Amino acid sequence: MASRGPLKSKGKSGRGGGKNNNEEYPVLKSVKEWTNWSLKKAKVAVHYGFIPLIIVIGMNSDPKPNLFQLLSPV
Repeated sequence: MASRGPLKSKGKSGRGGGKNNNEEYPVLKSVKEWTNWSLKKAKVAVHYGFIPLIIVIGMNSDPKPNLFQLLSPV
C-alpha cells in the first residue's frame, strides 16, 4: 500500500492569510454595525407603528367610521 503525504488542515483562516476582515477593513466593520443598528430600530418602529397606521388609514377612508367601529371585531 502506498503511503500518503501529511493531510493539510484548512482551519478557519481560509484564504485571508490569517487576518481578520474586520481588522483589515475598519470601514466594513462600521458599515455592518450601522446596518445592524438601523435594522433593529426599523424592526421596532414597524412593530409598534403597524396598528396605528391601519387605524389612521381606516379613519381616512370614504365611509368615515368612528374609532369604536374600527376597533370592534364585528
